Amino acid sequence: MTTRPVKVVLFDLDDTLFAHRAAVANGIQAHVARLGAPYLELDAATTVSLWHELEESHYHSYLAGQLDFEGQRRARARDFAARHGVALDDEAASVWFATYFERYVENWALHDDAIPCLDELAARIPGVGFGLITNGDLAFQTRKVTTVGLDARIDRIIASGALGIVKPDAAIFEHACSAFGVAPSDAAYVGDRLRTDAVGAARAGLTGVWLNRTGLVPEPADAADAREAGVFEVHSLAELPDLLANENRRPHRESPE
Repeated sequence: MTTRPVKVVLFDLDDTLFAHRAAVANGIQAHVARLGAPYLELDAATTVSLWHELEESHYHSYLAGQLDFEGQRRARARDFAARHGVALDDEAASVWFATYFERYVENWALHDDAIPCLDELAARIPGVGFGLITNGDLAFQTRKVTTVGLDARIDRIIASGALGIVKPDAAIFEHACSAFGVAPSDAAYVGDRLRTDAVGAARAGLTGVWLNRTGLVPEPADAADAREAGVFEVHSLAELPDLLANENRRPHRESPE
């Protein structure tokens, strides 16, 4: 097995560098607190769980092309309100979501380990490039990156909304590598979703790294696919520089699997 230094490190954005789930949880709780009854009937944990569930469902409908970006926002607001006995038409749902969104933005932040990780990688791998591959709308994701000051550290943002290709399709990882002018075997990809991020990247020929912050135990099929693809697992971005700067721990692939 041969090894060589990584030239580019690509990251997922939400819940990898950007603390999305925390911003969502704080945002929806602040929103319902301002709305008052009947939205206060559920406890905080149930409120957050329901909102995350609706986000997962309707955002995937957007990624699948079943809803446009505004449509998935309206659907989330409408379903959440309906759970509390409130009916919203399209206009009211858009206003409801926009008001929630203000609370969400107020809580935007990076994970504490994000910038130290980038600094350490840059120090230990001279000339390394940094990029993002995100399943989402380019303008929206770029706004997040700019708001939290990550734009000064990231060279390129690759968004599924601009390409019409979503992770884990190998084409989006290959496109990102081409944008940097490197082969997939010279790039690493780090994300918080095992199959969508790490397995998808590894199957495209990159070094796939699963950021498992919560110690999640994957489904057996996902775990088997991760082993077969050669995925690495870390529990904090603080572990990433040691992993990627150590050439002997990076499986080299001459071509995608």
